[in-house]
Formats: sequence, C-alpha cells, structure tokens
Amino acid sequence: MTVQTRRLTYEEYLAGPEIKARYDIVDGEMIMAPAPTLGHQTILRQIFLPLHRFVTEHHLGEVWFAPLDVVIQREPLRTRQPDLLFVSNERAGILGPVIEGGPDLVVEVLSPANTRSDVEGKLEDYRQVGVQECWLVSPEARSVEVLELGEGEWRRVGIFGLGDQVQSQVLSGLALAVTEIFS
Repeated sequence: MTVQTRRLTYEEYLAGPEIKARYDIVDGEMIMAPAPTLGHQTILRQIFLPLHRFVTEHHLGEVWFAPLDVVIQREPLRTRQPDLLFVSNERAGILGPVIEGGPDLVVEVLSPANTRSDVEGKLEDYRQVGVQECWLVSPEARSVEVLELGEGEWRRVGIFGLGDQVQSQVLSGLALAVTEIFS
C-alpha cells in the first residue's frame, strides 16, 4: 500500500488556520516538532530577557519567540521556526503575517533529537534568506556556537563555554555570560 503525501502550497499555508504547535515546512511537507522541554524553555528565557532588554534600550528592532514562521521559499514551500529571532529596524520590511526574509539573528537551542543533517538543513535555509548571525546553543555541552554569514558562507566566530561571554556581531556591544544562560 502506498501513502500519497500532498504538498502544501504557499497560498494554502497563508489561508490555513493558525497553528500553535512547533513545525517546519520542508518542500511543502509539515514536519512537527515535539513541545520544548522545561530546560529548553529556561535556556530561551535566559537568552531572551537580556537580548530583549538590549534591543529595546537601544531601539534596534524586535525579538520574538517560536512558533513564528520564517518563509525560506514559496515554491516548494519551506518555512523554519527558530527558537528566538531578532529583526532590526532596517529589516522591518520582512515583517508581515509571517516573516518573509532573513532575520538579522536566529537562535537555535539544540536537543538530543537534532541530527547533524537537521542542523545543516536549517543553516542552509538561514543562509539562503540572508540571516546574518546564528547561535547554536548546546545544553549538553553548555556552550553557544556563534556563526556569522560572510560572502555567502557561514563562518564560525567562536564557541563560548562556561566562563565566557557570548559576543554578537550583529548586536555590537551585547555580551551574555554563558554561565547565566545555563543557570
């Protein structure tokens, strides 16, 4: 017996109901993600609060939590939902019912379920839409890897562990203590 999968189009996606669950759409197929764990959400809070405070105090743009779709391409439909994202005032034109274009900064908190292929796929999609900086947060290693887009390719800025401060290239002057992220 063969199971036929119908691909979701961009128009169907926009017309569909608001879904509160976490998912990505890859080539028209909705891929559901499990609900984040309490530890995952705690790490996000520890990053969000100082990030939001910094962005707000300096009037730089907006910071949001998932689930919030970033449209990578319309055909075949592909969306991603980074755990956190920052869109600068200069890039506010990408904002609408969904985000159509690359946020300045995305944060992905990794889970044991993430495969190398999953992470590489997300990074490729973020590269494609021009995300300028990506933080890969590893609860297991208690570290944050910062990647910067330069000349169309990801370049590792650094891997920051306990005792270090995460430095953002996009948000000059922002420094977050890794110890605080994992406290």
